[in-house]
Amino acid sequence: MPYIHFTSEQKLQAANIDLVEFLKHQGEKLIPSGPEYRLSSDHSITVRGNEWYDHAAQRGGGPISFVQNFYGLSYPEAVIRLLNGEAGTSYEPASKEIHTPKKEFLLPPAASNMRRVFAYLIHTRGIDRKVLSAFVHAKLIYEDAGHHNAVFVGMDESGTARHAHKRSTNSEGKTFRINVEGSDPRYSFHWSGTDDQLYVFEAPIDLLSYISLHQKDWQRHSYVACCGTSNLPVIQMLDILPGLRNVPLCLDNDHAGHAASLRMAEQIRERGIAADRLIPQHKDWNEDLIETTRQAHSLQIGGMI
Repeated sequence: MPYIHFTSEQKLQAANIDLVEFLKHQGEKLIPSGPEYRLSSDHSITVRGNEWYDHAAQRGGGPISFVQNFYGLSYPEAVIRLLNGEAGTSYEPASKEIHTPKKEFLLPPAASNMRRVFAYLIHTRGIDRKVLSAFVHAKLIYEDAGHHNAVFVGMDESGTARHAHKRSTNSEGKTFRINVEGSDPRYSFHWSGTDDQLYVFEAPIDLLSYISLHQKDWQRHSYVACCGTSNLPVIQMLDILPGLRNVPLCLDNDHAGHAASLRMAEQIRERGIAADRLIPQHKDWNEDLIETTRQAHSLQIGGMI
């Protein structure tokens, strides 16, 4: 591409484009995640205003570097695309944010009982009652008092809560899932076992679903749900459990899951640890669990006829 001169004003304009609006114009699907948005095509990437961050690669920047990396364009091509858009579209600059100190992490108040969470996870999502009870007994799952969401807690080595992921218990309508503000991404929802295996998932419900499908001696293994596709919780588990030697990557059976698994596997193998891929038959492990339960129920009814 021939040399193109950009004025200081043009460079400043491109560097301040609102990435959320830009991506919407590109047809990208965005998933709300607190004050940020995650890319549906790659859950490890978040955008907010004119900033982006790849939690898997642990790098980020502004609109120009995003377009260069995400769309594979050169610097001048990226600036032109941001300034002109597709078919002459004009993008608004990101609004100036007032940076406030990070909020202290606090667990949401707990409800007096867990009726809604048990009903949702067992009857709607098919989670085995004994498996769920083990996590509840360990204080890793509870029901919040405000909206009766399921709260999946991540604790540090001393047993102090450092992370919480809320998931709505509505079986119909729009789903709600978000990390509690102030959560430390290294301490996502997990279970520490005693053997050398660490199973990695995207969502807490997929983690519980896999255990429900493979219950034999499950407590001996370690499990972590990244609440996305960030590798930070995986690296943290490897640091605090030095005896781990094999990491089955059980992420979703979609583009984002496959891409994240490749990135994670490379970093895990650099530590001399084996990293295999376990792929659900359907989109995720909860779909596998629900289908397995449905087939077993059909066979049971057929045997009674």
